[in-house]
Amino acid sequence: MKLAVISCIHGNYEALNAVLLDIDDQQADQIYCLGDLVGYGPHPNAVVEMIRSLDIPTCQGCWDEDIVEGLNACECSYPSQLAEKRGRLAHEWTNQAIHPEVRDYLAALPMSLQQDNLCFVHGSPNSQHEYLLPSMDNFAALERVFATGADTLFCGHTHVPYVRQLDQGHLSVRVHQPNHSDTTHQFTTPLKQIINAGSVGEPRHGRPNATYVIYDTDTAQVALREVSYDYQRTCAAIIEQGLPPIFAWRLAQGLEFAERADDPGHVCQR
Repeated sequence: MKLAVISCIHGNYEALNAVLLDIDDQQADQIYCLGDLVGYGPHPNAVVEMIRSLDIPTCQGCWDEDIVEGLNACECSYPSQLAEKRGRLAHEWTNQAIHPEVRDYLAALPMSLQQDNLCFVHGSPNSQHEYLLPSMDNFAALERVFATGADTLFCGHTHVPYVRQLDQGHLSVRVHQPNHSDTTHQFTTPLKQIINAGSVGEPRHGRPNATYVIYDTDTAQVALREVSYDYQRTCAAIIEQGLPPIFAWRLAQGLEFAERADDPGHVCQR
């Protein structure tokens, strides 16, 4: 079976349409979505309606959660006050724009989905807000996959696609018990992998093209797909809707824009 895995659409209807056409061309048998249907982009309702109309199994993303539960603004998510201010503006705009039935749909989305030995999450099995970066410690990455009981973990959230193979390894765990001899448990892990689908609607891999994944369950082959589309129409809609212009700039560049300098005035509100 050929699966298409998409993530992080962020209200970008133009990008979603282009990716769905490409998925048709690839003759995928099933589509999975890893969440963040809304946020930053100008067409949150149209994106959700498209996903719902196609009955695509979907996880709840961090933006989907925040629109339902309220903005989770803290220094863990934003590197500076300026970045947080932009995030709040996007949240307030989206919160006012979405229809009641869209909010209900986002609230009902599951944290994860499972098919055989495959697991689908937005950020990680622990949280929609946790980033599974390719630089994550091997043991920590392996632990995240083990937590799902699956062999392959699909995620998004970082907006940068990648495939990470966690090769077979020999693990040794020593357990210390007071008044007893230490016991050692050894086992060999099978091959595990993490596949990041990147982002349909707000890519951050250096180009404005939408990204997603095609996965063949029979051969375990992975194809990272990159789809061009008329991103300038989305950029124009961002400006027309009164969203921060920097959102249009970073979409056109395929880059994240955030102030990286330490900001001692930024106080965590969690």
